[in-house]
Amino acid sequence: MRTYAIGDIHGHIELLREVHAWIAADQAKHGPAPIVHVGDLVDRGPDCRGVVEYLRAGIASGQDWVVLKGNHDRMFTNYIADIAYHDPCLRPDYGYLHPKIGGAATLASYGVKNAADRPLAPVHAEAVAGVPQSHLDFLNSRPSYFQRGEVIYVHAGIRPGVPMGSQTEDDLVWIRKGWLDDTSDHGMLIVHGHTALDGPTHYGNRVNIDSSAAYGGPLTGVVLEGRDVFKLTAAGRIPLLPPI
Repeated sequence: MRTYAIGDIHGHIELLREVHAWIAADQAKHGPAPIVHVGDLVDRGPDCRGVVEYLRAGIASGQDWVVLKGNHDRMFTNYIADIAYHDPCLRPDYGYLHPKIGGAATLASYGVKNAADRPLAPVHAEAVAGVPQSHLDFLNSRPSYFQRGEVIYVHAGIRPGVPMGSQTEDDLVWIRKGWLDDTSDHGMLIVHGHTALDGPTHYGNRVNIDSSAAYGGPLTGVVLEGRDVFKLTAAGRIPLLPPI
């Protein structure tokens, strides 16, 4: 069973198009299969609006794409819904427009200039007016995980030992503590992003495909044949192997 997966995009539409081109080339050789995007479409990057519209329109036109919800996607839509919203998993001294979060870059792509340097109320009013309802509906309706075959795709990870049906969205889009250092067999292979690395890494029980596109790194695309993982490049597949 073949599935493609793409890591955290963060507004980098050109990188996303490049990875989709690599996937199309691989599909031409091996046949069609779903493409799973593990979330964090927005924040920090140059064209968050473009990424959301590209994926929304692609799914609407019948593309076999799955787009999961990331913590940044959740923060964005909840900020638009309520200027006073603060994500329960976010540091208390950070707001959506804090430079570490990158919300100002998202708003800029919707025409709201200098969002982090202006009074909060007019910035929020411009954001509410500028973000299409279709984009909010699309992001709010994203699933928190996707299972196919022996693999679970999720943005951040899972709470070890908790059945998938009992996992909380907070954990699925935010978890690090108690997850990244867990070496137990989860039954399924878990493919996730959220924690930025220099490149995709296979840990045996999980595969992290966030290769720091938000910070100037590449965007990772992988293909899974069952539980076997291959990194995609312009030249084709490279095996991504677990530690020996």
